[in-house]
Amino acid sequence: MVNRRAFMKSGALALFAAGVGGVPTFIARAADSRKILSPYKKNKILVCVFQRGAMDGLMAVSPYTDPNLKTLRPTLYMSPAETEGKLIDLDGRFGLHPALNAFDPFFKEGRMAIVHGVGSPNTTRSHFDAQDYMESGTPFSKSTGSGWLNRAAGLLGHDGTPFRAVSLTSSLPRSLYGDNEALAINNLTEFAIQMRGNPLASNLASKSFESLYDQTSSQLLNKTGKESFDAMKMLNVNNIKNYQPAAGVVYPASALGNSLKQIATLIKMDVGMEVAFAESGGWDTHFNQGAANGALARNLKDFSDCIAAFWKDMEAYQDEVTVMTMTEFGRTAHQNGTGGTDHGRASCLFVLGNDVQGGKVYNNIKTLAKEDLEDGRDLPVSTDFRSVFSSVAGGHLKVNDYKKLFPTWEGQSLGLMKG
Repeated sequence: MVNRRAFMKSGALALFAAGVGGVPTFIARAADSRKILSPYKKNKILVCVFQRGAMDGLMAVSPYTDPNLKTLRPTLYMSPAETEGKLIDLDGRFGLHPALNAFDPFFKEGRMAIVHGVGSPNTTRSHFDAQDYMESGTPFSKSTGSGWLNRAAGLLGHDGTPFRAVSLTSSLPRSLYGDNEALAINNLTEFAIQMRGNPLASNLASKSFESLYDQTSSQLLNKTGKESFDAMKMLNVNNIKNYQPAAGVVYPASALGNSLKQIATLIKMDVGMEVAFAESGGWDTHFNQGAANGALARNLKDFSDCIAAFWKDMEAYQDEVTVMTMTEFGRTAHQNGTGGTDHGRASCLFVLGNDVQGGKVYNNIKTLAKEDLEDGRDLPVSTDFRSVFSSVAGGHLKVNDYKKLFPTWEGQSLGLMKG
């Protein structure tokens, strides 16, 4: 691990660079000679967005040419032929929900890949269990102590900073549990100034962060651990408060928009982030799901608009950043009696990045005929989620030890990344 003094010195250099617009050559050479991971050096960064609640993949990306779809979903069916609220045709077979129109340019440019029929081999329809299995990366074991993203961070092959793996959530997600350092930060500004207002901070000038940590019973401080004190020292509160996205970028005023904006802030502050995590809720559409409009459409619009804003904000970093989405399972192929869909099996996910072999819907879906559905009701899982996760981890982060990344898995990487 980077020793504390070297890390703090490198953190100071990052903030210095932000003030003068670059890192002088002699400082870069000095950092290289110390063989530490320079914060100003652009790392490869994987940003994961978990759609909690099970997104309806058959509506987000519809196999609209399948004649069974309209029969199964008489009030939810859409097609590109409709004059209003029509699907966006992707390849003559699949159509993108109109609320996801922000994704259309990325797909056409070949930067976005869609994987359909993806999910877990475990057939549970429990949100909690399915999320746990997907985040641990071990679909048939509840005893796995670490999450797959934590293991990925540990397999990067070089030293990192306390900001290597960060979740913009109130608590650490299952995917970041493990032995490698990871932080959960709900609000960057509060994280950077959390000592203010703390009774123990009245004599902050004469006490070290570490001694305060030893005395406090604060739930947040106990969760983040002593490493977070090093992290706090790297953050400039004014830079966080005054963060301005790239010209023309407006993040939606939603939880996901706020999380992705803060991830962008950390990336541009060059604090050594390599794995980032955010989440989006409200995907459990049991009733009044709606078609072109409604609850699902509103969620899809926020989801795609947030990711599109983030991607545009990352203009100078797009070669280093890849975004991957995931959801624990899909919805039933047949709509229910209340205009919604129930817990199903396979769904779809999106991967966005300059190193993605995009412009394609990767799938092994047969038909939606009853005999091709799982239990006569669900889109079967034809692509194991680990095939996708391993492809992205290998192609983008260069983490190729799949045996350690996904213990017990013996499948093949999907191969949706360039090179």
